[in-house]
Amino acid sequence: MKKTTNGQAALLGLQHLLAMYSGAVAVPLLIGTALGFNSAQMTYLVSIDIFMCGLATLLQLMRNRYFGIGLPVVLGCAIQAVEPLKMIGQHFTIQTMYGAIIVAGIFVCLVAGQFSKVKRLFPPVVTGTLITVIGLTLIPIAVQNIGGGTSTAKDFGSLTNITLGFLTVILILAIQVFAKGFLSSIAVLLGLIVGSLVAALLGVVSLEPLKEAAWFHVPQPFYFGVPHFEWSSSVTMIIIALVSMVESTGVYFALGDILNKKITEKDLKLGYRAEGLAVVLGGIFNTFPYTTFSQNVGLLELSGIKTRKPIYWSAILLMLLGLLPKAGALATMIPTPVLGGAMLVMFAMISVQGIRILANVDFADQRNILIVAVSLGLGLGVSIYPTIFQALPKTLQLFLGNGIVVASLASVLLNLCFKGKAGLLVDEVSLRAKEAQEVGQKMGQSK
Repeated sequence: MKKTTNGQAALLGLQHLLAMYSGAVAVPLLIGTALGFNSAQMTYLVSIDIFMCGLATLLQLMRNRYFGIGLPVVLGCAIQAVEPLKMIGQHFTIQTMYGAIIVAGIFVCLVAGQFSKVKRLFPPVVTGTLITVIGLTLIPIAVQNIGGGTSTAKDFGSLTNITLGFLTVILILAIQVFAKGFLSSIAVLLGLIVGSLVAALLGVVSLEPLKEAAWFHVPQPFYFGVPHFEWSSSVTMIIIALVSMVESTGVYFALGDILNKKITEKDLKLGYRAEGLAVVLGGIFNTFPYTTFSQNVGLLELSGIKTRKPIYWSAILLMLLGLLPKAGALATMIPTPVLGGAMLVMFAMISVQGIRILANVDFADQRNILIVAVSLGLGLGVSIYPTIFQALPKTLQLFLGNGIVVASLASVLLNLCFKGKAGLLVDEVSLRAKEAQEVGQKMGQSK
């Protein structure tokens, strides 16, 4: 594992920050706009959201006996919470929306121990499928950003957008392949910087966000008033929390595979609790639910730096940006096509990580072929057409409208149906035997 200085770790942390920044600010922008927030409220919303992303990330990094998975993960706002929160805010009040978020966070903390027992339901055929689906479902977002971000916009797919997007891809690949040492580790950061500079020369970088942003901002609990608690809103957000927990499970296993670390029930429990605590704090400080961001997994694989040190820097920088909106506005100036180019490389790397796991699955067993094929098909299909379940009750739509969740359910249930509990035990034993064999080979090579 590569060692880094503090300066190098800070640059790597900035790279992780830029990779997740647009996804993090998208949630407050979408919800604030839908609920008619004024400019002062939007400023608070975006600033505190960025601050809380850093704080939530720290909660996961600082492993202790109560919470924190201790893996190099970055937390951000859960995009799947946007529509339910808009619905609650429009039908009830903003205070009801935040009350439901607090209830959901408490629920996650309480069920973390029981939910962690799902580990036994995730043998390699399931985790490999799930990680592959995570990457593949994110790739269309990257391609859409390369086109300009909004498919209905007049300039979507313009020559300028495509040029900037694919130039960024080429820059990242070239730096990754031809640069030496630390430079190759920050290929994404360099690609974003050079791509943005080229965009500025083409006149597509706006300085307005920098001019309009305030210099300093202080987090304030219950900024929008004392939370209200309403049962149906709370149940809705609990369902969204469960969706996030399933998605985070896949990310935890992906990280475990990259780091060659076995993810235990205790790891999962501490990870879920940290997310639950972050969600509670999100409700108190009037931001939104937080979940583990999958886009940063691919960045770990690309950079080759898999320690927590850069992520600590990322968390600290996020909190600083939340306190200094003008500094935070700099990150928003990266053109969407440039960001899309970086996303394409990172998201594809996540899929490859899943394929690596599947490469160790016994496909001579027809059952494994069916599990992977059907789960991939359902996960990708629902991601493209989430409205397929529009005839079902709203509660089920919230749960089944997420392709990653559908792929998780399909792979777990199919594996149970085809193999039963005995099959899970056989998979676990064969995996442990394979790990022992690999360790033996490494020890033999070191002699």
